[in-house]
Amino acid sequence: MLAGLAGALLMVGAATAEAAAVRYYSVAPGVSLAVRTGPGTSYGIVRYLPVGAKVPIFCQTPGQTITGTYGTTNIWDNIDDGQYVSDAYVNTGSDGYVAGRCG
Repeated sequence: MLAGLAGALLMVGAATAEAAAVRYYSVAPGVSLAVRTGPGTSYGIVRYLPVGAKVPIFCQTPGQTITGTYGTTNIWDNIDDGQYVSDAYVNTGSDGYVAGRCG
């Protein structure tokens, strides 16, 4: 019984550590950013983020190349289940990947 409890506590601890590892990044000032179902403008719009929004980046994937406030990139950020925004409008402080690739 103790081994089962210890295993359950380890799983909870790992999930907490994983959740704590997710960082939030600011969307470009003055931008109401379209959130899409995939990594490109041909994908449907799910919603718009309000001006001043901060987003988590769970993973990143290559997609359509976009030019925005923070340069030109083909990186798209997964901010929720099936929801993507162009990294060209997210202030990650990097021109490259800041999270793992989406699987």
